[in-house]
Amino acid sequence: MKFCTFSHPARGEMRPGILTSDGAMIVDLGDGFSDMLSIIKGGDEAMARVRDLHARAEIRVPLADARLHAPVPVPEQIRDSMLFEKHVYQARAQMIRRRHPVLAPLLIKFGAAKVPDSWYKIPIYYKSNRFSVNGPDGDVIWPRYSQVMDFELEFGFFLGRRGKNIKPGEARDYMFGFTIFNDFSARDAQGLEMQSMLGPCKGKDFDTGNAMGPFLVTTDEIGDPYNLRMQARVSGKTWCDSNSSTIHHKFEDLLARVSADETVHPGEFFGSGTVGDGCGLEHGRFLKNGDVVELEVEKIGVLRNRVVRQT
Repeated sequence: MKFCTFSHPARGEMRPGILTSDGAMIVDLGDGFSDMLSIIKGGDEAMARVRDLHARAEIRVPLADARLHAPVPVPEQIRDSMLFEKHVYQARAQMIRRRHPVLAPLLIKFGAAKVPDSWYKIPIYYKSNRFSVNGPDGDVIWPRYSQVMDFELEFGFFLGRRGKNIKPGEARDYMFGFTIFNDFSARDAQGLEMQSMLGPCKGKDFDTGNAMGPFLVTTDEIGDPYNLRMQARVSGKTWCDSNSSTIHHKFEDLLARVSADETVHPGEFFGSGTVGDGCGLEHGRFLKNGDVVELEVEKIGVLRNRVVRQT
């Protein structure tokens, strides 16, 4: 199933919906559920009601006439991580090139960009601002304190069940579904913060900076989450064409780590971190005012956002 949150010009409020099998229509679930969180939290009983509403399809809206929002406009929590080794290495190498342009080749040759041993031992993550979620085709407002804006090609899952001390072998049963995540980043602010050995904070936390969508695709429909083509285009030009198979730490290991002696709740979002080649930092180039970023992940769709400087 492909879930979404949408609005229609004739009915302005946001409503939960599900895409028909031909991808042309949205079945309106709003008369049965208040929002996507109520579906996620409702468990098996809610999914049985969803299937009934889907089968009856009493209210259907053409996808072309609907405005899509983030599938879950205000998640219960956002935790983002760094699960792709190539991104970690290339990002470190580019930061060295930016800070030490003359010495960078020598520093990198002798291991300054080496991925830390600790990264291989545990999947690491941070908590992001759950109130700054943006949706498909929403403008990302460039924060005034930054001159260097970047995108990040990620995907991740929403948790469907409450749990604690979840074993990796059981983790898939706790995953409700997957969506695309663009963790827009103010790289100059982030770089300053990380030098102080804490963060990121304002490098990530600004209004409209956490883009998600276009759909929340259930785990059974995704199938193998580690064999999905992942692409990024900036104003029509391809910057990244990779695959989720390049992931190092699996989502199951991440969930086991996060839930160790800590209760996790349905409606929380867990991001993969950036796939290798999936951000401007790795290429040594960044976004310009008006750039349109399109992230595409196989079986989920295309998440499109424009970055706009404030006047």
